[in-house]
Amino acid sequence: MKEGIHPKYYPNATVICSCGNTWTTGSTVEVIRTDVCSACHPFFTGEQRIVDTAGQVDRYQKRLERFEKHVAEEKTRLDQASLKEHEILLKQQVEALDLSERVNKALVEGGLASIGDVVKKLEAGDRELLAVDGVGPKALEEVKGRLEAIGLVPA
Repeated sequence: MKEGIHPKYYPNATVICSCGNTWTTGSTVEVIRTDVCSACHPFFTGEQRIVDTAGQVDRYQKRLERFEKHVAEEKTRLDQASLKEHEILLKQQVEALDLSERVNKALVEGGLASIGDVVKKLEAGDRELLAVDGVGPKALEEVKGRLEAIGLVPA
């Protein structure tokens, strides 16, 4: 070994933890200060605590809150857009359902000019729609199928 290039070795270096625990070890530094030791580290003590280094946990929590707020706003925006599309769809004429000529004519003559009118009748029950002249079980099945396809009636 070359002389004069190695640091001085302290065989009884003191280690001091922020919790107050001290012990001796060998080191090239006479006094070592540390934030966490085996006496206070959560892994060894079993207690749940967060060791915040330079506010990293706070920054992460703030970022997480901003993201959750963004997700909630986006969900609200999409729900409002979906509701607006739903309202527009309900105001459309029965012809937009592209039903057979006979069923379309029976619905219009029965006073159900818009898709919303048909949906209201179906919400009251199948018998309400079957009570309309010219609408039988086959026509009811066709109407329900078209409404399910566009998402207005649950499958």
